[in-house]
Amino acid sequence: MSTATNALALRSLRHRPRAAVATFLAVLLGTLLIGSFATLAESAGAASGSDADTLVILGAVVGGWGAVIVLFSVASTVGITTTQRATEIGLLRTIGATPRQARRLIARETGAVAVTAAMAGALLAALSGRALFGLIRSGGLVSERTRYDGGPAAVAGAALLVLAVSALAAAVAARRATRGPAGIVARASASEQGRMRWWRVAIALLLVGYGLAMAVITITVTAHDADPYAAMSTSGSSSILVGVGLAVLAPVLLRWGAAPVRLLAGSSATAHLASYNTARRAHLLSGVLAPVVVLTSAAVGTLMLVDIDRRTLPGGNADSDTITLLNNVVVGMVSLFAAIMVVNAFVATIAHRREELHRLRLLGATPRQVRGSVVAEAGVVAAVGVVLGTLAALTTVVPFAVARHEGVVPDGGLWLAPVVIAAIVALTLGSARGAVRSAARELAR
Repeated sequence: MSTATNALALRSLRHRPRAAVATFLAVLLGTLLIGSFATLAESAGAASGSDADTLVILGAVVGGWGAVIVLFSVASTVGITTTQRATEIGLLRTIGATPRQARRLIARETGAVAVTAAMAGALLAALSGRALFGLIRSGGLVSERTRYDGGPAAVAGAALLVLAVSALAAAVAARRATRGPAGIVARASASEQGRMRWWRVAIALLLVGYGLAMAVITITVTAHDADPYAAMSTSGSSSILVGVGLAVLAPVLLRWGAAPVRLLAGSSATAHLASYNTARRAHLLSGVLAPVVVLTSAAVGTLMLVDIDRRTLPGGNADSDTITLLNNVVVGMVSLFAAIMVVNAFVATIAHRREELHRLRLLGATPRQVRGSVVAEAGVVAAVGVVLGTLAALTTVVPFAVARHEGVVPDGGLWLAPVVIAAIVALTLGSARGAVRSAARELAR
């Protein structure tokens, strides 16, 4: 039975290459990023003095916050690609498969892709970790006497962590998809409109509450500390925490946010259809909304924090250079990963909707109308995502500006938010347009 299940799982993967690629990229990049920073933390054991402190901060603190985002994105991608198979799972059950057999099939498929990607990511992390260490040492953040000491333990630990999260996400999504009677249409409908689980709401509230608590502590406690960077240590993570917390609630927030967007867009048929389809497919499109929220909150919050710090404290010393580098690394790492996840999520989502887009063509819709409908939905997702992400970013910007005596509104750098938001909206719309054009070309063959 086990051999037959493995063979069936491998054959099944051939019919959904885009979903498999989405999972592969998420696990590969997640292992690469976490593993690279884990080698820095491991190298700290062979260093001493300030070099050890710098490597611990880079590896454990920066890598740790990055890991929160990476693991969330991996879990989101695996969960979405598994949930998209609700109709297929229902079909398997109607021909006699038990829920346990269906879950086992999903676990084998996810495991085959995730293990391959994690191994490749671990190998790349061993190389990128050494390169990252060389960059840090050439920049003067650690002395020449400190040597790179990252080994297989760090990258293997990162791979196991990502694999554990992938397995958990697949198990939760598979259990949800196989719960209840085997009805294909009913199951597909339930998977898109089902209520959010209590534990997911609890995790979201915990993250948002923690982020808001750090913002309050910044204003009331660390703002009065003699260390000028104490306020940064408490406010810097607030935007990431709140952003990830809101991303966990993405299906519900997208349904709520679609209606106001329709009112703002007017009464045109395109605006109505985009808002209606977005609300109806909120569970599916939440996989795109989540990285948009995290990307906006992390990029806007951290960039404006760095700008406030540069404006209110003189630079040029070792601490300021290290802090600036750390923040730039966070922004670059998170932005790159979240941008790839936005593109990745749209490719997987559009691939799941190929039959629907084909039916629209058969009903008389032109290719331009089909592309316009998908891009309009992406516009709704982008609008909701940047609004939520900006609100999350305020939990870092406002407390830190108050702590540095600039008031609720920073004295400068207000152009950063519109520029970042415009780039994220362009990325979202461009990803949707590229994905639907690719799907249209395949349907035309």
